[in-house]
Amino acid sequence: MWLRSQILFLYCIASEVWTAKQLDSRRNFSRGLYSVEDGGSAKWNRLKRSLYLGRSCRVRGCCTGRDDNCNFNIISRGAICYCDQFCASGSPGPVDCCGDYWEVCDNAVEPTRSDEPWPPPTSGCYKDGRYYGEGTIIKDNCNSCKCFQKLWKCTKEICLVRQDLIQHINSGDYGWKAENYSQFWGMTVEEGFKKRLGTFPPSHYLLNMKESPGSSLPEEKFPAFFAATYAWPDWIHDPLDQRNCGASWAFSTASVAADRIAIHSEGQITDNLSVQNLISCDTRNQYGCNGGSVDGAWRYLKTHGVVSYACYPSFWNDHLKPSDENRCYVSSEYGKNYTNGPCPNALEASNRLYRCASHYRVSSKETDIMKEIMDKGPVQAIMKVYEDFFLYKEGIYRHSQKAGSKWKTHSVKLLG
Repeated sequence: MWLRSQILFLYCIASEVWTAKQLDSRRNFSRGLYSVEDGGSAKWNRLKRSLYLGRSCRVRGCCTGRDDNCNFNIISRGAICYCDQFCASGSPGPVDCCGDYWEVCDNAVEPTRSDEPWPPPTSGCYKDGRYYGEGTIIKDNCNSCKCFQKLWKCTKEICLVRQDLIQHINSGDYGWKAENYSQFWGMTVEEGFKKRLGTFPPSHYLLNMKESPGSSLPEEKFPAFFAATYAWPDWIHDPLDQRNCGASWAFSTASVAADRIAIHSEGQITDNLSVQNLISCDTRNQYGCNGGSVDGAWRYLKTHGVVSYACYPSFWNDHLKPSDENRCYVSSEYGKNYTNGPCPNALEASNRLYRCASHYRVSSKETDIMKEIMDKGPVQAIMKVYEDFFLYKEGIYRHSQKAGSKWKTHSVKLLG
């Protein structure tokens, strides 16, 4: 029995050596003998290689010229294939190129050897043809993936930018188009709601506020197109970037107030108003970049007033310590028209305060809103925002069911 085992063992070794020689035979024969080799075992080896449809050169990397070490061992097929340029040269043809050689290596760009370790390590993970060691953590959009026992373990957050949702909207009949915004890449939907919106739902007081009496015209009496930016081109202020500060309550209020003051004063006062003044100083039931209410912002504008944007720019205190982030840098008293000290921005001399009269609610009737904008300027609106709104590019937005049912509130300025 022992003798038989030895003989069988030696036979297996001899068979493997013979197979390896046959697989590598093309490399060892001169070109004049290729046709002989191709007629026998090489055809069989080529068949075995062709049956393997996995990634070979994409994992191994490509090599220039002839490099016998630039090979891939297809263990499941008992065959070896090559990823060097030599495999595709000469007669009778590419008998020992890997199956994906033509896609990966055979192009106008000179092939380069992969930086991945070879032979493949016994641990670690691959992603997009790149090797990562065991325990490596990588970022995949808004999710984190960790290499654990040769497998990727990833979190399952819903990302703000989703290519499938963009394609769904753009290929559907929704009336608007979506786009991939790079500034939202890597953010979850929850982060988008928290950092890019920031207006609380309408309060009980706001919902029960009596609407101003409407005096709208029939819809056919309105022009086909109207925009405040065309009606008052020098008095309407451009929107400001709120960055990742969830304070649309302050941005929309300050912008509408600045436009209304400019229109009401017939261009005598055209300063943009300080959003930062509201964010940092209006702290009664308001939470700065973590959300606030529009009615609270309008009350603050009436009682305290705010300075100009030039006096107190947005995110002026970026350079300060975190403990000073929400500190108010202007001091105002009821009835006074100027702050108690100079502007935070030392380059601006005017520390004048701007106030508004009591805010009011416009009728929800569409023609009443149109009449209000045409007569008095932009208005503020609160809207529901679903996750697909962050992808909006153009058109008339309406929620797509694929985006899910979760929503938050956002405040904006309506121009026309």
